[in-house]
Amino acid sequence: MIHLKTKAEIETARESCLLVSKTLAETAKLLRPGITSLSLDRFIGTFIRDHQAIPSFLNYNGYPFNSCISVNDVVVHGFANEHPLKEGDIISIDIGVFKNGFHGDHAYTFAIGNPGAAISQLIRVTKESLYKGIEKAVAGNRVGDISFAIQEHTEKKYGYGVVRELVGHGLGKSMHEEPQVPNYGRRGSGIKMREGLILAIEPMINLGKRDVFTEPDGWTVRTLDHSVSVHFEHDVSIGKNKADILSDYAPIEAAERENSNLFVS
Repeated sequence: MIHLKTKAEIETARESCLLVSKTLAETAKLLRPGITSLSLDRFIGTFIRDHQAIPSFLNYNGYPFNSCISVNDVVVHGFANEHPLKEGDIISIDIGVFKNGFHGDHAYTFAIGNPGAAISQLIRVTKESLYKGIEKAVAGNRVGDISFAIQEHTEKKYGYGVVRELVGHGLGKSMHEEPQVPNYGRRGSGIKMREGLILAIEPMINLGKRDVFTEPDGWTVRTLDHSVSVHFEHDVSIGKNKADILSDYAPIEAAERENSNLFVS
């Protein structure tokens, strides 16, 4: 079932989305060689609770961490651990919060040190594809228009692998609502979007082939060929002529630029 939100509900949801953005920005300041994803996850959980919210991911269907921290060939749902991050690592941080009855849920990928030209381009192109998808998130268009725009920019233009098994989704009082938002598809397919619909649009793009597998923990998803994967995600409200981006990358990008340990594509 599709749940459309009132203008007041969208503003309440925006608060949750912006808290995710703020959490990602503060986490970005900590990224450096030698830090562990487990220490980052603990910081994230504390920061969210200090802002009178609840980590959406913790205990979601048994998930044991406050965030999903996915390194290098991990596409999504990476488990926090004690392994120190190192120069050249690619790290996707995906965070959800629940506040005042609504969820926010988005992600950003960082490079610790210079990852080289090929991976740097993958990061840039994946972020570009997110915004190309968002351009199509307007009333009267169909979900497939978003999907096609992402696939066209990443797979057809650059030859990257677009993950099929994992998709974006509706967002609101539940973290995962209808409709699903694949990162591949045909223009004009899927449901027609209406004002009041909130979507989490999240391209997951591999440097190599699109195939993935899930580890025995039941959560961690890796690329089958162990190529690097990049993940960006924004929360948007469908607009009449233009999508309203409820999350905000500006503070994250500012923290990224100010942290000398991070490479900006």
